[in-house]
Amino acid sequence: MRNPVLGMTLALAMLPLGLGGAGAQTQTDPNAPFPPASEQAGFRDHFNALDKKRWYVSDGWTNGDHQDCVWSAGAVQVRDGMLTLFRIPAPETGDDPKARCGEVQTNAFFRYGTFEARIRTARVSGMNASVFTYSGPAHKYPHSEIDIEILTRDTSKVEFNTYVEGKPMNGQKVSVEPRTEQAFHRVAIRWEPTGIRWYIDGRQVHRTPDGAALPDFPQKLYMSFWSTTTLVDWMGPLNPDAKMQRYDIDWVAYTPPGKKCLFPESVTCQP
Repeated sequence: MRNPVLGMTLALAMLPLGLGGAGAQTQTDPNAPFPPASEQAGFRDHFNALDKKRWYVSDGWTNGDHQDCVWSAGAVQVRDGMLTLFRIPAPETGDDPKARCGEVQTNAFFRYGTFEARIRTARVSGMNASVFTYSGPAHKYPHSEIDIEILTRDTSKVEFNTYVEGKPMNGQKVSVEPRTEQAFHRVAIRWEPTGIRWYIDGRQVHRTPDGAALPDFPQKLYMSFWSTTTLVDWMGPLNPDAKMQRYDIDWVAYTPPGKKCLFPESVTCQP
């Protein structure tokens, strides 16, 4: 379950990409049109290359003081059909005291549908590997978010959560076997107007309760790997001598509402 302080910091600190411009007002109608994109028809990316029309690489900022590393294009790699996000220690010499961390985000926004990925993480305290959807004030939307997070201090657990207008809710922690550093796992979010379901390896492991408040504004898809020296109660202490760590994403996919089974492994193929 995402740390509440962190969630509010994310809402304030995301780079202003996407909707709106200088002086644009925050959107209050979740049904309002949002920019069309080819990805909204569905896609599966095997990362044979990094498609810059689809993905924006976060570079040159942090999401707040809780994050001890700066987003860096140098911490994002696509090689041999794999997207890898790194946490690279700060250089021992030079003017830059911060470590570098990797994040990618879609250029497109999505409203409802199924998000899936096949992932493998490091096992190390003080770091967070995630697949999540998000929009917030930087995009001229209220803070909306749907999370899959692995706090890599304990790779036997996966955490799920949502934010609705900046408020955390619907959280749950679920066991996974084998550990996420020992094997790849398929994770998925099925986001519908009436509820959200989360899956691990094709099995539904969590869902929002009936009648729960749900995020319903358009959001972008993110994958990130970052570290902290302040949120130790949540993510664990970070070893100051921690070596370079990696978070591997084999593929990621999106299936829009009303479509199913765009590829055999998709949870949308289930009855």
